[in-house]
Amino acid sequence: MTVLSSLWTMFTVSFLAATVLPVGSEPLFIALVRLHPGEVPALLAVATLGNTLGGLTSYALGRFVAGRVAPEAAASRWGQWLRRFGAPTLLLAWAPVGGDLLCLLAGWMRISWWQAALWMALGKLARYWVLAVGAALW
Repeated sequence: MTVLSSLWTMFTVSFLAATVLPVGSEPLFIALVRLHPGEVPALLAVATLGNTLGGLTSYALGRFVAGRVAPEAAASRWGQWLRRFGAPTLLLAWAPVGGDLLCLLAGWMRISWWQAALWMALGKLARYWVLAVGAALW
């Protein structure tokens, strides 16, 4: 797999993984870090960008379906954290299952999109960085 095709694949999979689709980007990321160890900065950037844009897609869905989100979702643990701590809670947007709900709720609760994007990106970058370090050491 060439570096360019690896980056495009990483972007696509990381984007899809941050939506409500049941796709995981971690195994691909680790495999690509091991396959292209000299491209770790590019892989980090592409995976973070794709995953953040996927999270913002869920955010946008929440924004546009305001009033249609079940009250139980807003009352969930994720919704309570978001209400209590605001946009920094989106550092946890990388978490399986709950992270997708958190992004959706952030849009529904009208959290500022640029703050949402910033905190999502920071959390997702940290997660991929930990995976890259782990893959390099393994």
